[in-house]
Amino acid sequence: MSKIAIYPGSFDPITNGHLDIIKRARDLFDKVIIAVNNNPLKTFLFTAQERVEMIKELFNVSEGIEVESFRGLLVQYAKKKGAHFIIRGLRALSDFEYEFQMDLMNRKLNPGIQTIYLMTNQRYSYLSSGIIKEIVRLGGSAEGLIPDLVEKKLLEKFT
Repeated sequence: MSKIAIYPGSFDPITNGHLDIIKRARDLFDKVIIAVNNNPLKTFLFTAQERVEMIKELFNVSEGIEVESFRGLLVQYAKKKGAHFIIRGLRALSDFEYEFQMDLMNRKLNPGIQTIYLMTNQRYSYLSSGIIKEIVRLGGSAEGLIPDLVEKKLLEKFT
C-alpha cells in the first residue's frame, strides 16, 4: 500500500516556502497531491486553473507529484484520492492554533486521516502569499521569495 499525502492550500500564489514543504514531503511519501483550493466563497487573484498550471510548470509533474484543484471538504477529497495523510506547514505559533483546530475537526469527520506538520525553513517563516502579492503590487522585489515564473505571472496580473 503506497503512502499518499495531500498538501492543500490556496497557493495564490505559490511561494518558496510552499516549495520547500512540497520537496520535503516528497521525501516522506510515495505520492504527494498538491490540492489547490477552489473555494467559491473566497476571492483569489489567480483562477484555480492558473494556480494548478503554475505549480505543474514548476514541478514538471514528476512521478510522485500530482497537482489538481478541489472543492468541498478536504477529508472527503482525501478519501476519494486514497490519501491518509494531510501535510501542513507551520510558520509560527499562531499557525499551530488554527491548524490544531482544523486537525481535530478533520479527525472527527474522518478518523482515518492523520495530519503531518512540517516546520517551515526559517528563511520563509515570515512569508505568505498575501505579503507577496502586496510587495509585487506596490512595485517591490520578491526575488528569492517566489519562483521567477510566479513573479512574472504576478507582474502580468498587476499591469
